[in-house]
Amino acid sequence: LECYKFIMNDSLSINQEPVIKCESVFKIFGNNANKLLENTNGPISAEEFQKAGCIIGVNNASFEIHKGEMLVVMGLSGSGKSTLLRCISRLTDPTSGKIFIDGENLLEMNSKQLIELRRNKMGMVFQSFALLPHKTVLENIAFPLIIKGLPTEESIKKAMEMVELVGLKGRENYFPRELSGGQQQRVGIARSLAVEPDIWFLDEPFSALDPLIRKEMQDEFLRLQDSLHKTIMFVTHDFDEALRLADRIAIMKDGIIEQLDTPDNIVLNPATEYVKKFTEDVPREKVLKIESIMTNYEPSMAGSNTVSKDAIIETVAETILDSKENLTVIDTNQQNKPVGILEPSKVIKVLFGK
Repeated sequence: LECYKFIMNDSLSINQEPVIKCESVFKIFGNNANKLLENTNGPISAEEFQKAGCIIGVNNASFEIHKGEMLVVMGLSGSGKSTLLRCISRLTDPTSGKIFIDGENLLEMNSKQLIELRRNKMGMVFQSFALLPHKTVLENIAFPLIIKGLPTEESIKKAMEMVELVGLKGRENYFPRELSGGQQQRVGIARSLAVEPDIWFLDEPFSALDPLIRKEMQDEFLRLQDSLHKTIMFVTHDFDEALRLADRIAIMKDGIIEQLDTPDNIVLNPATEYVKKFTEDVPREKVLKIESIMTNYEPSMAGSNTVSKDAIIETVAETILDSKENLTVIDTNQQNKPVGILEPSKVIKVLFGK
């Protein structure tokens, strides 16, 4: 029965309507943007538009995000990643294109509909903390819950849980001015988590945190995602963070999505030279899963030792390198069904190019 449920849920996730869908989204800053766009088809020339006094923020972005997926958008400063996120949350109006949230056209919504959508479906954490200076940490976190109509006592209780989650216990009665930048960022993260939205928009939410707290917050997001299956669009300039968190990664340059793919495929098969530069120094054993380098299952090639298709290579490297025969790759979600063959020599070649 559990196996049947898994298969059915997996099938539904593939066939269901996307939570977020973008069709040829452009954001161009400048007075002549609409006129210049009239005669274009597909990606536009940044140089041509700059000569006309325009700056391109997003250049022909088309993609989908499905329920429970975490899409990480990354790129260097000025690549358009934050602008794209702001267009999809409609904090910035796109110049052209279509954006759908659960099948509804975001660009056709009026102000009241947008407020309701953001209040009930979206959680947002941006680089600016946007904390209310006259309210304490606890009050800041509880504020959106009270706005939603939850009783004050229940809101405060939930807010206190979030205080402990982000490591601010003992500072719940501090005001924002009494906190460091990293602590203020954690209040913003806690406020977003408290609402438990269907969709989270996160613009470099961990950028102000020290490395230890940053990793803890990444761990917490992964834990929450594993249990709650929220739909997340997460912006970062940190490739290691993207690899750690993402189901898929979109890498942007000059407003264009250069590649949108799984972390494994981006590392193994970079689509452009720009993407290749991002992946050159990545320790592959820390990123790649067994399923990304296994071959199809052949009983005659199967070995006695097994390894999960979802295992990161680093975690099973000793078993692989000590093996004198092929390993049988199994799917632990389907009662350890054999799904592939792993050749130790291929692992060495992928990792070391030998």
